[in-house]
Amino acid sequence: MTFSRAAVTNAIGDGLLSFPITDFDSQGRFDEASYRNRLEWFISHEISAVFVAGGTGEFFSLSLEEYREIVRVAVEVVDGRLPVIASAGLSVETGKAFAKAAEEAGADGILLMPPYLTECPQDGLVEYARQICDATSINVIYYNRGNGILNASSVQQLADHCPNLVGLKDGKGDIQALNKIIKTVGDRLVYIGGVPTAEIFAEAYVSIGVNTYSSAVFNFVPEMAVMFYKELRKGNKEVVKQITCDFFIPFVDLRDRKAGYAVSLIKAGAEIVGRPAGSVRAPLSMPSKDECQQLEALIDVAKKY
Repeated sequence: MTFSRAAVTNAIGDGLLSFPITDFDSQGRFDEASYRNRLEWFISHEISAVFVAGGTGEFFSLSLEEYREIVRVAVEVVDGRLPVIASAGLSVETGKAFAKAAEEAGADGILLMPPYLTECPQDGLVEYARQICDATSINVIYYNRGNGILNASSVQQLADHCPNLVGLKDGKGDIQALNKIIKTVGDRLVYIGGVPTAEIFAEAYVSIGVNTYSSAVFNFVPEMAVMFYKELRKGNKEVVKQITCDFFIPFVDLRDRKAGYAVSLIKAGAEIVGRPAGSVRAPLSMPSKDECQQLEALIDVAKKY
C-alpha cells in the first residue's frame, strides 16, 4: 500500500474515478503489454484513482492467478502516482483470497463486490463484509449492489466494526435509500456513485453530497468524461444537460438493449477509438455490427466536446 488511509479517502471522495477494461488477446488470455499501455494512457488524464479488475474490468470472469497479475501490473505502472484499488468478493473465503492477493501486490484498497448468487439477509451481509474487512489491513469500499444491498442500519454496523472500511459505492441508484445511508452514517465514509453509466445519475448524486462516481465511458471518450465531471462540479447545468442529451441518454438507450452491455459496449468503444482490448468473456457478448456503428456515431458526438 502506497497511500495512507487519509490520502485514499481524499482521492476517492473528490475527482473522477477510472475503471479500466481488462485486456485479452485473440485467445482470450490476459494481455499484459496491452494492459500496461492502457493504464499509462489512463493516468495521463485527470483522474483521482484507478480501480482495476472491477465490474468494467470483468472481475467476475477472472481467475485468482490472472487477478494477481492484473493488480501487480497496475501497481507497477501507476507507480505511486494515484491510489490503485482492486476488487474482491463472491464468497467470504474467495473474498479473503482476492483481498490477500491485492494487498500482497501493493494495492491501496479493495472494492468489495456482492456475494455470489444467493439472496442474503442483512445480518448475513454484514457478517460477509466484516469477515473480509477483518482479513485485510488495506482500505475497503463496499459495493452496494445486486444481492448485496445493505440498508442504513447495516452500513452503520459495518462502519462501527471495521476501521478499514472507508467508503460505500452505490450500485442501485435508489437515491432515497442512499440519502438515508448518508444522513445516518455521515462523513464516517466516502460515498461514490456507481450505477452503470453513472453520469446519468450524476446530478442526483451531487444533490445529496456524492461528489464523485465511476466513469466507464472514460475508457473510450476520456476528454468528454473529464469535461462532463468538471462542468458538473462547477454547477454548469447547461453544459451538463447538453452532454447528457447528446451522448449519455442515447448511450444508455443502446446499453439497455441487452444485459451486460454496460461492459460490452465499453470494450467495443475502446476498439473503435483504436485502443482494442479483445472481446468480453462469457457470459457476456459483444455488440452487433449495427450497434457498433451506432456507438461510433455517438463517439463522434463526444469528440465535439
